[in-house]
Amino acid sequence: MNVDLFDFTLPPDQIALYPAVPRDSARMLVLDGGATSDRRVSDLPACLRAGDLLVFNDTRVIPAQLEGVRGEARIGATLHKREGTRRWRAFIRNAKRLRDGDVIDFGAGVTAAARDRAEDGSFALDFAGDEPVELLLERAGTMPLPPYIAQKRGVSEQDAADYQTMFANEPGAVAAPTAALHFTPGLLDSLAAAGIEHATLTLHVGAGTFLPVKAEDTQDHKMHAEWGRIDAATADRLNAVKERGGRVIAVGTTSLRLIESAAGEDGVIRPFEGDTAIFITPGYRFRGIDGLMTNFHLPRSTLFMLVSALMGLERMQAAYAHAIAGGYRFYSYGDASLLLPERAA
Repeated sequence: MNVDLFDFTLPPDQIALYPAVPRDSARMLVLDGGATSDRRVSDLPACLRAGDLLVFNDTRVIPAQLEGVRGEARIGATLHKREGTRRWRAFIRNAKRLRDGDVIDFGAGVTAAARDRAEDGSFALDFAGDEPVELLLERAGTMPLPPYIAQKRGVSEQDAADYQTMFANEPGAVAAPTAALHFTPGLLDSLAAAGIEHATLTLHVGAGTFLPVKAEDTQDHKMHAEWGRIDAATADRLNAVKERGGRVIAVGTTSLRLIESAAGEDGVIRPFEGDTAIFITPGYRFRGIDGLMTNFHLPRSTLFMLVSALMGLERMQAAYAHAIAGGYRFYSYGDASLLLPERAA
């Protein structure tokens, strides 16, 4: 498909620079079959049914943004995927000043050698020493806020808490599964009281997930792989919900992509551990999920393509036009949408 079909114009002042306080006070656009309504995230228990199950990603964001020097050159690195005990693949700023084998000094006693430049311009960084890389990042790294936030206001100490979900447990993500940022313990209690369950899986979100597609046609775009895991007990729970007529609602596109990676043609969700580079565009037949709660996504992004595959391109174009006209806040710290396609209504 032509990537231009997934383009739209967003007024810059609708890009959220800070999260809603409290988190569940954010607005939520609900597309339930053919109906559209403006709600709040705190209304979620009333928008779902007893017996439904929400699936959260329990990945934890690491301080994956690094600033360093190689000689006189300043080098920026954004880690996006672990490749070994001491090796991470990274997008590099000022990569033209970097050669294979060059050592970058990130300060605080943290150094790494650049290796194996890939076609996309990324390098593998081999970190020196014996300390766990996570400890090195705690010393030298900062939270990898999306550039549309960081370039406007920088990164603050508060972001270390704001950019983690309440489910964050497994370190390894370089971007938050932002739909879950809206949840609070009180909202979970309200959902449980309404008979709505929840489960967790792990997908270590990579920075490549959120990049706009530069190809002219979707078939020419190559997704970056991300590591994920659904254990056997969780897979069994999700299948049991579906068997008794409940709906599996992914909270975030990260949860959705892992569930779809684990689901067979028969709709059965199986245990999964490994890399996935699933790319969902209109025409895809969803096998594992029945709905999605997600934030509003960038134009020309793989994630806007995904929600268009779930609800239909025209439906999502109209929904985003409604959200823009209604002053919804967009992107990572922005408002939410609940997408329940006709077959799940």
